[in-house]
Amino acid sequence: GIITNTQTWDPNTRKVVDEPLAQGSGVVIAEGGYIVTNNHVIEDGNAYQVLLPSGEKVDAELVGADSSTDLAVLKVSGDAASQLTPVEFGSSSDLLIGSTVIAIGNPGGLIYAGSVSEGIISGLNRSLRAATDGYTMNFIQTDAAISPGNSGGALVNEFGQVVGIN
Repeated sequence: GIITNTQTWDPNTRKVVDEPLAQGSGVVIAEGGYIVTNNHVIEDGNAYQVLLPSGEKVDAELVGADSSTDLAVLKVSGDAASQLTPVEFGSSSDLLIGSTVIAIGNPGGLIYAGSVSEGIISGLNRSLRAATDGYTMNFIQTDAAISPGNSGGALVNEFGQVVGIN
């Protein structure tokens, strides 16, 4: 789970306060605590946390973000990083229309953390041009339920390999 906050100064308590802004999902992509999510999950924040499988929330730093591909990378450190196992990647080019996929994420936020929905691939190499910057993105079309909060989660094939980011 990904939690995006905005940090503000509270003059009454004289402390920095985290104000929750957004919740989404993430995928551990590499050893060392590297997690990919969607840029739109983190873009308006300035402080980030990751919900570990243990239920613990830990601080994360923003490594990089790209609005045109809607991807961002966060990193957790120390003991938190050692608790995470990177996913195995498959190839989206091996998908066929009718292939079964599973969308993993947190629909509705962390209250439903770790939910899955099953679907089939109904289109490959679909493209959509963003009205804001004119960037054209190719994507996988599926009927697996994707709800707010699923953003940044894994789309996996029948072998459990990540083939896309929700």
